[in-house]
Amino acid sequence: MAAIIMFVGTGGHILPQAIRSLQGIGLPPDRLLSSALLLNIALIIFGLRRYRDLSAEVRERRHAEETARELAETDPLTSCLNRRSIAPSTDMLMKACAQRGEKVAFIMIDIDNFKRINDANGHSTGDAVLKACARRISELLPDRALLARLGGDEFACVVPFHPGLSERIDELAGLITSAVARPVRLGEMSIEVTVSVGLARSDLAADLSRTVDAQELLHMADIAMYQAKKAGKNRWFWFESPMESELRFRSDLERALRGGILAGEFVPFYEQQIDLATGRIIGFEMLARWNSPRFGMVGPDVFIPVAEEIGVIADLSERLIRQALLDAREWAPSLTLSVNISPLQLRDPWFAQKLLKLLVEANFPPSRLEIEITESCLHENVGLVRSLITSLKNQGVAISLDDFGSGYSSLAQLRSLPFDRLKIDRSFVTAMPGNRDNATIVQAITSLGEGLGLPITAEGVENAEVVAELQKLGQFMAQGYLYGRPEPAEQTRERLAKLGMLADGVNFAIRPDQALSGAA
Repeated sequence: MAAIIMFVGTGGHILPQAIRSLQGIGLPPDRLLSSALLLNIALIIFGLRRYRDLSAEVRERRHAEETARELAETDPLTSCLNRRSIAPSTDMLMKACAQRGEKVAFIMIDIDNFKRINDANGHSTGDAVLKACARRISELLPDRALLARLGGDEFACVVPFHPGLSERIDELAGLITSAVARPVRLGEMSIEVTVSVGLARSDLAADLSRTVDAQELLHMADIAMYQAKKAGKNRWFWFESPMESELRFRSDLERALRGGILAGEFVPFYEQQIDLATGRIIGFEMLARWNSPRFGMVGPDVFIPVAEEIGVIADLSERLIRQALLDAREWAPSLTLSVNISPLQLRDPWFAQKLLKLLVEANFPPSRLEIEITESCLHENVGLVRSLITSLKNQGVAISLDDFGSGYSSLAQLRSLPFDRLKIDRSFVTAMPGNRDNATIVQAITSLGEGLGLPITAEGVENAEVVAELQKLGQFMAQGYLYGRPEPAEQTRERLAKLGMLADGVNFAIRPDQALSGAA
């Protein structure tokens, strides 16, 4: 600025003199002032160049800051908002909606079984599915709505709505569920996708005496989404206060379950298996029980699904099998031990080796062990299941198909997989007396077993009427409350000691009336 002022001041005096001198009129300008003018011109040129460089640097810095802000606030894969930015954006939207008399709905969206899609088709396919889902959801959202990818396979929408038109949020949830469920086509491949959706409203907070914020809305919608998952997926639920108590219980249960495994709170119980023709005890099925200091004695129907979901079922099962093998080693050599295997364990290609290692550690004969797998295992990876079954059978372990009749096993699978036994689902056996349909189903399964050369075990034998019905149909091994409820190891050992059926005793035929008199 100073150089420009000096240029104007000296230039106004020197330049006219210089022009007249060049025309041959008058004296030349003063040399000192001319030098000062040239210096001013040089300074002005330098300043202009510096100004241009500084302007470019500022523009680049602003662009870099804008890029950094976008990277911090948006998801690079889908271009949606991310978890970091959705909360402040939601709070701002809620304030704007409050001024207009509107409310806000928070919609939590989770892609069902996304890990399976990734594992089966690769991460590039998973990324394409995520982008397709984001695009489909975005196309359905109204103006002023927000869409964020929270990470992994979770998305969140924040939608303004009029309090009297909340049914539009239900319609939107239904549209999102239907739109995402359309197959995602990638070249010649078609990927089936479904979502579970949780909904929460800003005017239905747990505590209406205070204003709900974005984090609480996210929490409530997440709880509702979990309920949708639990109810079977591919659906949506609104948040309700009791859900939070249930989720808190579930969280406490998971924490106690993890600690209980390390503390040895899970113990094997044993249910008798009887040969109907002779009344002789053939063996026992091991059933898990959780002796929790907080929850009491918990059955497997409660903790097994939780253990499978949080990924600890393999550790839990191996600990129980290890203890059961040690317990069964004290029984008479003719008695077998049956253990149930989770479908998740059969996905482990090293499962057979782990089980054989447990047999070696316990010095337990493989011929006395029977593994029970359910029909659902056959639909996930028949090739791997066949490999595991063959590996175990080669070592002498017997394999039975559990809960037969409740699933969808084909005759081809039964013929191709080397099973040693079929176990009829208890729901058919228990209701046999007086129920012609169930009796017909049991008869059909019995004929099938005879045709395939497979012995049959009937579960759920609870009274003498069921025994009479079964004896009309053929030869069975039976188990159920008629012969006693499942017992812990010590009581089982005491029962066998009385019958002379410990390792140093002899086998003993037990009649149902004797079993009833000694049942726990």
